[in-house]
Amino acid sequence: MNKIILTALVLLCAAVSSFAQSKTPQAVLDAFNKKFPTATKVKWEKENAKEFEASFNMKGVDYSANYSDTGEWMETESTIAFNDLPKNVQTTFNASHPNAKVKEVAKIETSKGQTQFEVEMKQGMKTVEFLYNSDGTEIK
Repeated sequence: MNKIILTALVLLCAAVSSFAQSKTPQAVLDAFNKKFPTATKVKWEKENAKEFEASFNMKGVDYSANYSDTGEWMETESTIAFNDLPKNVQTTFNASHPNAKVKEVAKIETSKGQTQFEVEMKQGMKTVEFLYNSDGTEIK
């Protein structure tokens, strides 16, 4: 009985993933495939009525990319190590949060040509995110 339930759950998850992929507009899929032709393990989510996000892997690194419903690339986020942050960002973060337990760090490249860095840390039972410019200035 447990095998039947497990099999049904696996099939349901696969169907939901396939459904999300099929609901992604063709313009978005085309723009994504052009920008990231070597992406693997691509999964799509609808962020809101006008935005789609692809989670994927490329050369062993986890990424996400956001697109408007018309296929306009908005931003790409990639996972990086804390030590790969610009020194100014590390200094600013460490000064503000000297004993922080960093959960995840990401580099964000926007369609406006900006590069930002996101640092997530555990604060009690919740996760808190901090966003920085390359010069170490925290973005509110």
